Amino acid sequence: MWAGYLGLDCQQNLRPPQRRMEPAVDNGIGKWNYKHAVINAHRTALIRDDQQRTYAELNERTNRLAHALAERGIDRGDRVALLSTNSIEFLETLFAIAKLGAICVPINFRLMGPEVAFVLTDSTPKIFIFSSNLAPIAIAALGEPDVAVERLIVTESADAPEVAGHQIEIYESVVASGDPGNLERDVDKSDVAMILYTSGTTGRPKGAMITHGIVEANNVNIMAMAPGISKHDITATPAPLFHVGGLAVHTLPLLYIGGAVVVLPSFEPKSLLETMQKHRTTVLFLVPAMWAALKNTPGIADYDLSAMRFGMTGGAPCPIPVIEFFNQMGWPFFEGFGMTETCAGASVLNAEDIVTHAGSVGQPALLTDARIVDESGNDMPVGTVGELVLRGPNITTGYWNRPEATAEAIRDGWFYTGDLGRFDEDNFLTLVDRKKDMIITGGENVYPIEVEQAMHRHDDVIDVAVIGIPDERWGETIRAIVVARPGATIDPVALIAWTRERLAHFKCPTSIEIVDELPRNATGKILKRTLREQFTGSGASVNR
Repeated sequence: MWAGYLGLDCQQNLRPPQRRMEPAVDNGIGKWNYKHAVINAHRTALIRDDQQRTYAELNERTNRLAHALAERGIDRGDRVALLSTNSIEFLETLFAIAKLGAICVPINFRLMGPEVAFVLTDSTPKIFIFSSNLAPIAIAALGEPDVAVERLIVTESADAPEVAGHQIEIYESVVASGDPGNLERDVDKSDVAMILYTSGTTGRPKGAMITHGIVEANNVNIMAMAPGISKHDITATPAPLFHVGGLAVHTLPLLYIGGAVVVLPSFEPKSLLETMQKHRTTVLFLVPAMWAALKNTPGIADYDLSAMRFGMTGGAPCPIPVIEFFNQMGWPFFEGFGMTETCAGASVLNAEDIVTHAGSVGQPALLTDARIVDESGNDMPVGTVGELVLRGPNITTGYWNRPEATAEAIRDGWFYTGDLGRFDEDNFLTLVDRKKDMIITGGENVYPIEVEQAMHRHDDVIDVAVIGIPDERWGETIRAIVVARPGATIDPVALIAWTRERLAHFKCPTSIEIVDELPRNATGKILKRTLREQFTGSGASVNR
């Protein structure tokens, strides 16, 4: 299904087909609301603070919003941009847009005005919906050249901010104005439901097109990951919903099968533990930096977390000591691998394998095929490093308005991830690094992940990133940027010596910088480009 788009222009894909004579059929993700309003009407779908939405209420409110958006000109294929912190309104908006066959464009709320303006200019939405607490960023973006939006809607505010040339409507008034009845719209699984912009750590973000069918395929992948999820599960979501991890690992799969989601506006370890205790959460997804912060929260053992069935991590390699800590708490702990373009789930390392295959990201998900290939696309032998390529119904159809980037990424039906990895004899996948992050020193390939995982085991290291530094003799040499445990003093020379006892010397850092924290993007990924720009001088070092 998805491969059929590869030879077509992105905009051409989205033109509504001629209206069929038979009754409209909604096969999109908005249909979940209709179904659950009947079979799970009184079950809780969403919780935030004192707000709750049953599935019947969620369906009525998304119907109202969908009708109201239609009255404001939104039709199939139109884009609606959404700049919002985590909220019930975020998910209501997503489903309302889906019911129209329109396209939701969630925007990273940590971007600055000009960066938001780029997304608005690239996706050309008719309507821009934003949270009142993000109004300064939204207004700054609207003031940039070439940004043209027809209507503005602000959530969580009784007083609309002022924007020259635009009338701003209040979200609740818009919802109240809409018809509560179910809509009749033709929505196909091949229609684009969302454009999710990549983090842009290596340049301008690209909008990955995610269809309704891709979302449902990811739901199947997530549900098939042992021990699975059911409508009796409840999760808390502090990870940002604009990112595929916060949105598609547990939030959308649970809303697909009738479970419950506690929406948290942000990640704060103590608040999350209180939420988990109060609402008896059973499953939880966090990025590694969040899990590490939760691990280090004073008094974590004092909270009643007995309802937890398992934890899952992804988005970046999780330090093994963090995984071991939660295993010791009695939680099965899973490590998944995915990316924006795979709508989250591409592989999973199950709890029973997390010790015997430590460092692996597991085996490919149920509906996802994976290979390791060389530069020519030929399969590499078991145990040999090459580029990871993926295929399946959960893979993006391509990049919005980027036919050249689409053609480069998707070749012969396979998505080229840019990740370097290898399979072992049991089909477990180990990612050794991004192609762009691999360090070549003295002709030897060094994969920073391996070095970082080793250094994480030092008692006084709580965070570390490894980068390559230009070197006249070796081409590149290795520098580690380290965050020390509070109260600890790290001797760089001693830490290098400690690392050399555990890894081949050519893999070990020759210099170390001690910093208070590492730069990360909104999803917890370390910004290595920022580190390369910052640390080009000399750090504390030893001779190679």
